[in-house]
Amino acid sequence: MPGAAPDSRLSLRDWLSDLAERDLVPDLGTDIGSLVWFRGFAACIALCTLAVWLGPDYRPIPVSQSAAVSGAAWEETRAQSIAPLAWGGDTGRRMAANDLVVPLGSAPERPTIELTATLGQGDGFSRLLQRAGVTGAEAARVSDMIAAVTPVTDIKPGTVMKLVLGRRASPTAPRPLDSLEFRARLDLAVSIRRDAGALALHPTMIAVDRTPLRLTGLVGDSLYRAARAAGAPPQAVETYIRAIGSKLSFATDIGADAKFDLVVERARAETGEVEYGRLLYAGLTRGNRATQLQQWTIGGRTEWFEASGVGERRGGFTQPVAGARQTSGFGMRFHPVLGYSRMHQGVDFGAARGTPIRAVTDGVVVFAGRKGGYGNHIRINHAGNLSTTYSHMNGYAVSSGSRVLQGQIIGYVGTTGLSTGPHLHFETYRNGAVVNPRSVSFLSAPLLEGRELAAFRARLATYQSLPVNGQQE
Repeated sequence: MPGAAPDSRLSLRDWLSDLAERDLVPDLGTDIGSLVWFRGFAACIALCTLAVWLGPDYRPIPVSQSAAVSGAAWEETRAQSIAPLAWGGDTGRRMAANDLVVPLGSAPERPTIELTATLGQGDGFSRLLQRAGVTGAEAARVSDMIAAVTPVTDIKPGTVMKLVLGRRASPTAPRPLDSLEFRARLDLAVSIRRDAGALALHPTMIAVDRTPLRLTGLVGDSLYRAARAAGAPPQAVETYIRAIGSKLSFATDIGADAKFDLVVERARAETGEVEYGRLLYAGLTRGNRATQLQQWTIGGRTEWFEASGVGERRGGFTQPVAGARQTSGFGMRFHPVLGYSRMHQGVDFGAARGTPIRAVTDGVVVFAGRKGGYGNHIRINHAGNLSTTYSHMNGYAVSSGSRVLQGQIIGYVGTTGLSTGPHLHFETYRNGAVVNPRSVSFLSAPLLEGRELAAFRARLATYQSLPVNGQQE
């Protein structure tokens, strides 16, 4: 109707609709200075002012605080908490028992105890078991059971043993051994278990492959590092270097392009364990020249032999009495017993009675007995028409016809015959004529012959046909 008032609700709705269509939060980085920009800037100021006005008050809130507990009151309060359990109950206090608490007649204990023990260097098997809690009688019985399958002295130091001690009959009685398990050897695992009250032995044999390991490679900057990188164990590498070093000079003969070749004992169990042993073969190739050394035992001694069958050459003067002082040299001297000057055909070594006398090199004893002023006397023939004699001895360790090795004990220092005190009179002969012992170099190079040489070369061929670094060449 004409003259009627406008509808306020419709006007508000229209106003809100119009406001919604307006952009109240425009991008203030564009259209700077325009009406839309000023409207957005005013909206931003209004929103920030509203946020500050409605923000919380950060003034401290007044609260009441309890008085600090100290002294005996603090200890009493602390004793009622769980914390003393974590501290080990250092207050000495405990919570009072109520009617639900039932006192125990005795403290309970674990039915079994599982533990491990390691055999140390110089340790005893029975002592190890007793330290673990096994009684002496039971430890001796277990030791006898183990000895039935392997000597207990052969168990290597470092062997780890798993033990289970069972329930004991009374609090004062020792725990019985319920079970024992360990690796006695690479090829033998042993377990002892208590069955029906009695201990029973259960050995388990383990298959072992004992094929030697052959490793090759270039020397490079360091022979030791190259061999170790190829997989050779440290002791085998050290033995290899000593063996090759006895034939060649590392400073002048071995270059970076030289090729090492070694064979070492190896045992591999089917369970995965590996053990390495002695170095068996040492080879080195330098261009067209090859050095091949193999360990071989002859005459009770193991040494390195070349591929031709020639063994180690040992030379130089070896003193027959270790650490003894020379009391008289070779040449003219005044004889202390006869009282006049005459030729002294040997060298005297002063030492205490009973000191061992050793052969200066390999040989055969051709005489061992009493010989006039020489007293107890031994004569040994060596290679190269050389002979040595040992006089004034207190006793013998060999007899006529015996074959002796360099360093072997043949007798003991004494003072028999024309002697004024304990000493050894040592003489050397070449082609039957006496010579100064200090002028003689006793060289020894054993040579393999016949069947021994054939067996030696057959084994050498076996080593050289082994897989190289785990693969066939």
